[in-house]
Amino acid sequence: MTSATPITVRRARTSDVPLIRALVAPLAADRILVAKEAVAYYEGLQEFRVAVGPDGAVIGCGALHVMWEDLAEVRTLATDARWRGLGVGHVLLEALLAEASEIGVDRVFCLTFEVDFFRRHGFEVMANQSAVDPEVYSELLRSHDEGVAEFLDLARVKPNTLGNTRMIRSL
Repeated sequence: MTSATPITVRRARTSDVPLIRALVAPLAADRILVAKEAVAYYEGLQEFRVAVGPDGAVIGCGALHVMWEDLAEVRTLATDARWRGLGVGHVLLEALLAEASEIGVDRVFCLTFEVDFFRRHGFEVMANQSAVDPEVYSELLRSHDEGVAEFLDLARVKPNTLGNTRMIRSL
C-alpha cells in the first residue's frame, strides 16, 4: 500500500455500519473517539462518507454534521490502522469540506487530538466561543446533540470530554 494507491470516497450504506464501528472501536478503546451504539450510526448514516481502497474494502470513514446555517462539524474521522499515513484521512476530510461548501456551510468545526493534521488542512485552534454570535448560541443551547454541547463547551459534557482540542476552519 502506497500513497499512490487509488482511494475513493462514497456515501456510506447501511451495510457499512458494522465496518464503521470496527474502524472506530480501537480508537474508542484508546479514548481518541467516542464509541456509539449501532443505532446512532444508523440514525446519522446520511452524514457519513467512507473511503474505499482499490479492492472495495472500507478503509476509512468520516461524517459531516450540520449544526447551524453556517456551521458544521467533522465527526468520526477514522482510518484503518494499516492505511494511516497514506492519505486516507486527507481524502476523506477534503470530501467532507467540499460537501460543506456545496451545501452552504461557511465554517467547519472539529474536536480532535490530531491538531497537526487539521492544521495542515487550514483549521485553527479555537481561542474562545466567539465562533457564534450570542443569538445563535442561545438557539444552539436548545439542541439535544452531544456534539453541539461539546462545541458550546457546556459543563454537562465535561465529564465525557476526552481532552481533545477544538478547532475551526472557514471555507
